[in-house]
Formats: sequence, structure tokens, C-alpha cells
Amino acid sequence: MTVILLVEDNELNRDMLSRRLTRKGFTVEMAFDGAAAIERANALQPDLILMDIGLPVIDGFDATRRLKDDPQTQAIPVIALTAHAMMQDREACLSAGCDDFDTKPIDLPRLLEKINNLLERSAS
Repeated sequence: MTVILLVEDNELNRDMLSRRLTRKGFTVEMAFDGAAAIERANALQPDLILMDIGLPVIDGFDATRRLKDDPQTQAIPVIALTAHAMMQDREACLSAGCDDFDTKPIDLPRLLEKINNLLERSAS
């Protein structure tokens, strides 16, 4: 079963998205801040990470940089999730090491397409 690490500090967003992903057949593990995301990613070795950018402790940019700098986690695809939808926001996420970018509120079919594309790429 595909394991997704959902890194989200907002309880409502976390609950809604985790339930929707679970219904689609994914196993969803969670972290509530950037520091916990790094620890959980190292421990779990998930198939993919959904990384909120506006996180406490360590923001999503820095958490992603650290994950991508670590040989143990650098191959895990990361999709940035943010309410900021400007082109420079997307570029900032990609330059931090995110493999893709999606905006909130979450459009589940669009996000699932991005998840599936990254999982296919990482499997080949």
C-alpha cells in the first residue's frame, strides 16, 4: 500500500485531506510541523510527502531542503501545499526542492493526478 506523509498544522485541513486520501486507498501518516516531518520521513520512508509550506517550528521550505539534502530521504517526492498561488510562490517551492506544487483549497482530482504522476516517476 502506498504511504503518504501529510505534513499539515491545520487540524481541519489535515482531517479532511487524510480522510479523502484514505478513501482513495492510500495509507496516510501525519506530522504537524516541519521538525516532525523530517523525523517521520526518516522513520517511515513514505512513498510521497504532502508538505504544507506555512508550518510552525521549521517551515515547509526548510523542511523540504533538509529532506532533499539527506541521502536517506532525498528521493522521496514532495508536493508543496500552500494557499499562495502566485508564480513566484510556485518557483520558491520548486527551488526549495519540492517536486510539484498545489494550491489550497485542495482540488482532489488535480492533487491525485499530481500524486499519481510523481509515484509513477519515482517507481521507474
